Amino acid sequence: MSLVFLVIIGAAAGFIATRLLGIEAGLLPTIGIGVLGALLGGLVLRFLLVLTGMAAGLVGAVLGAMLLIWLWHLGTRR
Repeated sequence: MSLVFLVIIGAAAGFIATRLLGIEAGLLPTIGIGVLGALLGGLVLRFLLVLTGMAAGLVGAVLGAMLLIWLWHLGTRR
């Protein structure tokens, strides 16, 4: 992500966040809040996606193992 894009997104995010929370801040603090918030939010989101991805992998592995056990059980029942 380029620096210009980060500043633009940070300014927008900071503006929205300060308005939602009812805080009056200047342009530079608003951009700073937005950029730091975007970095922090990105880290948290990536962490949650990793946890969710690992949980989804575990669920998929358990379901796959259950399917194989079921198929094995059908094959050995005869």
